[in-house]
Amino acid sequence: MVSVNLGDSLATVARRLEAAGVVRSARAAALYADLTGGGRNLKPGDYAFYGGEDLPTVLRHIVNGDFTVVTVAIPEGATLHQVAERLAEAGLVCQWQFEAAAQYGPLVDALGLRPLGAEGYLFPATYRFAPHASTREILATMLARLYSVLTPEVEQRMFELGIGAHDLLTLASIIEKEAKVPGERPTIASVFYNRLRLGMPLQSDPTAQYNPLGEPESAAAAVHTASAYNTYTFAGLPPGPIANPGMSSIMAALYPAHTDYLYFVARNDGTHIFSRTLLEQERAIALVKKRSAQGRPAGLASAAARR
Repeated sequence: MVSVNLGDSLATVARRLEAAGVVRSARAAALYADLTGGGRNLKPGDYAFYGGEDLPTVLRHIVNGDFTVVTVAIPEGATLHQVAERLAEAGLVCQWQFEAAAQYGPLVDALGLRPLGAEGYLFPATYRFAPHASTREILATMLARLYSVLTPEVEQRMFELGIGAHDLLTLASIIEKEAKVPGERPTIASVFYNRLRLGMPLQSDPTAQYNPLGEPESAAAAVHTASAYNTYTFAGLPPGPIANPGMSSIMAALYPAHTDYLYFVARNDGTHIFSRTLLEQERAIALVKKRSAQGRPAGLASAAARR
């Protein structure tokens, strides 16, 4: 393994290659790279060599940026805590150090994300990091990916809706945790927008269950527990995102369906029954309970916005 750092000179890299036994002579390697022009295009990264590569092959790897990477997939709806766990499992970070940096670190402070931290701003995607990437570099990459999504078109749409990026990501994170079927995201978004417009509590179980310090609480207890995130106890959005939403949920928050639904209850197959009135909702809950008692695929009466 040979590391090429940003700003390393050709001579420094050549000496490192010689010390690792990749090339026989640092002077010859530097001269060859200089004559071929490759010495001006060295890509930072960690490179793996197996012995026996000739000089042109070694240089080609470093010029092309064929460095060793660690691939990490961050799923949609993962919390900051779960993101840190994944990165730690991949051997990239110390979990508590990443969580601290993402909640209280200088980068988060510079972006104005304190005191809540980067929850909701760590864009779900598949990332490729150098094995020795720093916590700051990893955090910066994930934050940059999120901000690249907030294009001028998205900003224009937020202006039309009268919301900022923080509220957009907060609402998108709730949609992400509620929706199991992708096609229902815009409809679920419409329920929450309708409730916000009428001053009704969102009554979303995932918000009540949200635990900034770890795994979610059980739904049965959480909805009866006072919390800044428990949307059963107040109207409006919680203080911040409850997870890191993917692009589909962000788009649903930007372009909700046009409905007059105020309620929904979940079936066991991941779909929902949507209702306009409390009476319709009570009938829907009774229906899914009946089907459950009959052994059919039923619903979960603990879905959001049930009252």
